[in-house]
Amino acid sequence: MRTYSLFISILGVLLCTCQSPNHEDVDLEIQTLELEEAIELDLDEIKERGYLTAIIDNSTTGMFLYRGEPMGYEYELISLFAESIGVELRLNITKNIAESFQKLNSGEGDIIARNLTVTSGRKRHIAFSEPHHQVRQMLVQRKPDNWRDMKLHEIEAQLIRNPADLKEKKIIVRSNSSYISRLKNLSDEIGGTILVEQEDEETETDAIIEMVADGSIDYTVADEDIAQINARYHSILDVETAISFPQDIAWGVRKNAPKLLKTVNEWIMGMKKTNDYYAIYDKYFRNYNVSKKIIHSEYFSLDGEKISPYDSLIKKYAKKINWDWRLLAAQISKESRFDPMAKSWVGARGLMQVMPRTAGSYHVTNLYNPKQNLKVGTDHILWLEKKWQHLPDSEKVKFTLGSYNVGDGHVRDAVKLAKKYGADTSVWDDNVAKYLVLKSKRKYYEDPVVAFGYCRGTEPVEYVSDILYRFDRYLQMMPLDSTISLSINE
Repeated sequence: MRTYSLFISILGVLLCTCQSPNHEDVDLEIQTLELEEAIELDLDEIKERGYLTAIIDNSTTGMFLYRGEPMGYEYELISLFAESIGVELRLNITKNIAESFQKLNSGEGDIIARNLTVTSGRKRHIAFSEPHHQVRQMLVQRKPDNWRDMKLHEIEAQLIRNPADLKEKKIIVRSNSSYISRLKNLSDEIGGTILVEQEDEETETDAIIEMVADGSIDYTVADEDIAQINARYHSILDVETAISFPQDIAWGVRKNAPKLLKTVNEWIMGMKKTNDYYAIYDKYFRNYNVSKKIIHSEYFSLDGEKISPYDSLIKKYAKKINWDWRLLAAQISKESRFDPMAKSWVGARGLMQVMPRTAGSYHVTNLYNPKQNLKVGTDHILWLEKKWQHLPDSEKVKFTLGSYNVGDGHVRDAVKLAKKYGADTSVWDDNVAKYLVLKSKRKYYEDPVVAFGYCRGTEPVEYVSDILYRFDRYLQMMPLDSTISLSINE
C-alpha cells in the first residue's frame, strides 16, 4: 500500500503556469538566477531516510484536488516512482520554476516533477531526466457560434490553420510568458506583424483561455496539454493549430545526484513501455469523450409520468435527506444523465458520480449499483449539510450542492473572502458564489484567509445553477409533492 505525506501549503486546482521556452534566451529568470551550491544528497540517502520530496506545481498537469482526492498527471507518475524505490512520497508545492530550482539545490526537494521544458539554459543548473512526453505551443481560438450545425469543412474555413494567417491578428497571452518570445519569432518567420498583448500578472493562462471561450478575445496561446484540458471544459474551443515544434518535457534532479538520475531514467524508460503509462497519459490529455450518455427520450417526455428509470429509488433516498425527490433527480441528471455505469475521466462513478475514496469512508464498495451509489451520495449530502445547517433551506441546498461539486473547503474559503470584502456570507448568489469564482485569481486564492488555494470556481457555480434550473423544469413536469420549498428565483 502506498502512503503519501503531503506537505502542501496551497491545495486546490491551479492550471499550469510553467514556462515553455523555444530558445535559451527566453529563460531569463533562470539564466539570471544565482543558485546556491547543491546539497549533497543522492539516492542512497533518500532511501535511508525513507522519503522522496517532489517539487510539484498545483495544476491540472501537476497535482490538483478533486473532491478531496489528490490527482494529476505528474502526481500519478511521481507517486508510482516513489513506490518503485520503496519510499514515502512527500510534496513541496511550488509556484514558479525559478523557485523550484532553488528548492532543489537547497534540499527542500529531491526532484522537480512538473511540466518542465528541457532547454540549454536550464541544463546549466540541473540535470534532466529522460523526457516523459512532448508538447507544442498551440493557438487557442473559438469555433463559430453555430459550429454544431455546420459541416466540418465549413468550420475549418473559418479557423486559422496556417500560422502565416496570424499577420495583423491580436493575440492576448499571459504576462512574461514564453509565448511572447515565440510569437515574436513567428512574426519574423512569416514576414509580418503579430499583435501581441500581455494580460496583467494576476491573469493565468486558463483565465485567458476562458476569455476566448466566452468571446471576450479572439486568440491566445497555450502549451498543448493545457490547451487540450481546457478544450475539455469548453467545447467551442479549437486547439489544433501548432505554432511551435514539439519540446521535451522532463523531470529535473540535482547535478550531483547521479544515482537518482540513473534510477529515474531507467524507471521512465521502463514505464513508457507499459500500458499503465499510456493509460495515465490518455486519462489527462486524450480522453475527451467523457461518458455523456443521455437517458432515453421517453424518460424526459413532457407527459409527466417519470423522470428516470430510478424514480422510486430516488424518492426513497430523497426522504432520507428531506429533499424534494425532483431536486435529487436534477442533481443525478447533471452528474450522470441517469447512467448507473457512468465513469468520469477522473474516476468518479455511478449515478451520483462518487469517488471511490469517498465511498470507502461510508463502507460502500459497488458504486455501479444504483442503490449503493445513492446511499453513499445521500450520506455525503447529509454530512455536507451539517456544515451549513445554520442557513435557511433554500441557501443551505445551494451551499451543499456547491460543496458536493468542488469540496466544502473551497466553499468555506469563499465564505471567508465574502466576509472579508463585506458580502453576505449566508447568501450564495452574487455573494459567496462571486468569491468562489474569484478564487481563480491570484489576488484571492493567495489571500491569507484562504486555506485551499486555487479553484476553478465557475464550475461549481454553474453546477448549482444548472441543477436548480433542471429542478425548476421538473417542478413544472411533475405533480407537486415537495418536502422543501426551493426555487431558482429565491
